[in-house]
Amino acid sequence: MQPTQLTATAPRVLARDLGSVTPGERVALAGWIHRRRVLAHVTFLVLRDRSGLAQVVVKDPAVVEQLAGLPEETVVSVTGTATANASAPGGAELVEPEVTALTEPAVAPPTELWRPTFGAGLPTHLDHAAVTLRHPRHRAAWQIASASMRGFRSALGALEFTEIATPKLVGTATESGSTVFTVDYFGRTAYLAQSPQLYKQMLVGVFERVFEVGPVFRAEPHDTVRHLAQYTSLDAELGFVRDHRDVLAVLREAIAGMVDAIGAEASEAVALLGVDLPRVPDEFPVIHFRDALAMVGADPDEPDLSPAHERQLSEWARAAHGSDFLAVEGYPMAKRPFYTHPQGPPPPECAPDDPRREVGRYSNSFDLLFRGLELTTGGQRLHRPSDYAAALERTGTDPAVLGGYLDAFAHGMPPHGGFAIGLERWVARLTGAENVREVALFPRDLNRLAP
Repeated sequence: MQPTQLTATAPRVLARDLGSVTPGERVALAGWIHRRRVLAHVTFLVLRDRSGLAQVVVKDPAVVEQLAGLPEETVVSVTGTATANASAPGGAELVEPEVTALTEPAVAPPTELWRPTFGAGLPTHLDHAAVTLRHPRHRAAWQIASASMRGFRSALGALEFTEIATPKLVGTATESGSTVFTVDYFGRTAYLAQSPQLYKQMLVGVFERVFEVGPVFRAEPHDTVRHLAQYTSLDAELGFVRDHRDVLAVLREAIAGMVDAIGAEASEAVALLGVDLPRVPDEFPVIHFRDALAMVGADPDEPDLSPAHERQLSEWARAAHGSDFLAVEGYPMAKRPFYTHPQGPPPPECAPDDPRREVGRYSNSFDLLFRGLELTTGGQRLHRPSDYAAALERTGTDPAVLGGYLDAFAHGMPPHGGFAIGLERWVARLTGAENVREVALFPRDLNRLAP
């Protein structure tokens, strides 16, 4: 424990470390007044800091009177004598306290943050997020998100990936079929980046293996519990792949690193929210898109899976493989962006009438389903300039708008692929949140631009 000096007379300790202080030692806590419990002969002050809660026992009438004028959420420092108490948080408490207000008395929050469950609805939470995020349950969700990002970085760092930072103001849309936000860029039209896709592909030609954690923007008019107009994307791209299965193997390592980091760094948040951390299998079970449609009884010409189909397939993966994860590979090329690599030669066991023998119909791409919901899209990309020329002609795209991007391929690009994970969707699925906005800090959607 490395305390920091708060006053000239007592070192500051965090709430979680109070139990390790030698009984009788004078120390200082600093944080927010979480709750005051006034009894006949004693007042209990519960203080909250970044590490948790600590209990302060107040008997001095002058200090009791002082606390009466300091509402919940007022920021204070408390210097007192550490005392063991098995019934207190962490097994210790402060007695004989001196309380110093570090700010003016706080205005009452829109709901009582000391209650174990959040007592207000989602609109109240979102309207007052700067305050309601202080509730331990809301904080816990983002602590899981924070640990996920650290685990993602750590896992890919161990695989010799280079972290990159790509522009969020771009001159052209990244992916066909998606709506973009336009921006006045010194009199020219620019766009908020839908993803770092084109840049991370270009940088494979520089670093070979790259990843990014950053915001992406989608102006699609979705007003659902699973979509945001801005979310945090965990992107990766790697070179010298044989096909999309190599990408899927790296995705497995990234998710395993995220789960491990949550367990190691956010265990209290996991316990508070009752999160059932998944076991990440050594290999994700895989099913071809065509077989997935047949399994759920869908029309074989369907270009995509519906949310109901995703749930059915996840139930099958759980029953058949004991897995919370299922990779669906071979999505139709018509459903994938122009840079997607088509599926390779069919396996020898394919029957003569197997649709997988239809050249150009299916792709070397996948979606990873997690507990009934699409979590990740990834796959192999085109890397030959001639293939890009054909793809752009097929989609009616002017090569001039992608000049810088195509230039990288003209100068040599290895076979490569990658994936992207939506952080908020991942955390929502882990925590069982009914709405992805519950686990975002300041969500942006079709209707919300503040706070």
